[in-house]
Amino acid sequence: MVMILESKSEEKMWYGVFLWALVSSLFFHVPAGLLALFTLRHHKYGRFMSVSILLMGIVGPITAGILTSAAIAGVYRAAGKEMIPFEALTLGTGQTFCIVVVSFLRILATL
Repeated sequence: MVMILESKSEEKMWYGVFLWALVSSLFFHVPAGLLALFTLRHHKYGRFMSVSILLMGIVGPITAGILTSAAIAGVYRAAGKEMIPFEALTLGTGQTFCIVVVSFLRILATL
């Protein structure tokens, strides 16, 4: 019975971090995709860039976000700590912030 309760608390931890990472990623990618759609709407192939931006805003957190959120929850569980909702918010948005910083640095490196 105790193991079931522990796994549920770990599930809540990674799920909270994952949801915040997904929401904050969509917060950045939806306006960027709409801006790309608006500015490239007359371009023959450029209009599809907005679709790729929106897909990366969803696919990225689903694939990498699940793994990193589970790793964070595993560290918390190994340490015997409970995660408060503000920590999940901070860790989830922190993941998105790191992704945005790396994305901008890669763009600048290609110029």
